[in-house]
Amino acid sequence: MTLDRVSIAELIFNKLKQDSANLKEQFTKHNNNIAHLFIDDLLPENLVLKIYRAFPQQQQTVLKKSLKEHKYVGVQMNRYNPLLEEVIFAFQQPKIIKLIEEICGLNNLFPDENLYAGGVSMMQKDNFLNPHLDNSHDKDRNRWRSLNLLYYVTPDWNIKNGGNLELWPNGPNKKPLTIHAKCNRLVIMATHNNSWHSVSKVTANKTRCCVSNYYFSNTAVFENSKFHVTTFRGRPNQKIRNIYLKIDSFTRMQIRKIFKTGIIENPHRYLKK
Repeated sequence: MTLDRVSIAELIFNKLKQDSANLKEQFTKHNNNIAHLFIDDLLPENLVLKIYRAFPQQQQTVLKKSLKEHKYVGVQMNRYNPLLEEVIFAFQQPKIIKLIEEICGLNNLFPDENLYAGGVSMMQKDNFLNPHLDNSHDKDRNRWRSLNLLYYVTPDWNIKNGGNLELWPNGPNKKPLTIHAKCNRLVIMATHNNSWHSVSKVTANKTRCCVSNYYFSNTAVFENSKFHVTTFRGRPNQKIRNIYLKIDSFTRMQIRKIFKTGIIENPHRYLKK
């Protein structure tokens, strides 16, 4: 089998189509807060293992470390094993987007060939991602961010290892809902002004690997949505950090009121030659 984006997309399409009724029910059930769904066994096991083994070495990625987050990301896909780029862009094939539109009840979704905040990520022991809202728009601030697609590929990832997705439907001061970063699991979640989410600290001496995509639209998921920068908060027990992150978000938001796309362009995008 040829492992290109078209053939991989066909496998993804068949699995989503097969479970589309259940997936639609999952997503619709959570529509009033953070709509989301997940599907297991998305791709054949031998392909998932190849994807996992294709992930770059730590020194080939970009370290993002602050009070907000600690993780490794890769977005310049032409520097890595070609299989990773094919997998990422398989999720951007028209038939996949159309099917996900039907499942999620959304219209006119657009993939992001720039991989703005997308690509691949790796999280190792003690890595984390604090509660946050994703930037509401694409890199040019023309379209609304609508869906976040997270595909996990680390074999035998136990929920006790940490590194799991956390959704905070009642805000970052309440209790989160944990979604296991299980190998070969695809999670799709809506992104909007209330879609607070995070990743729990990794506790195992293993690397959690994830393939990420975002879909955008000309209209927001909720009509009353407003532009916002990526906004971080502290966890309920992180009082001092929460104050700092609030000030940080407020400051960056004021800057964006003056400079539409920021003073410095976000480097997290795929610069194709």
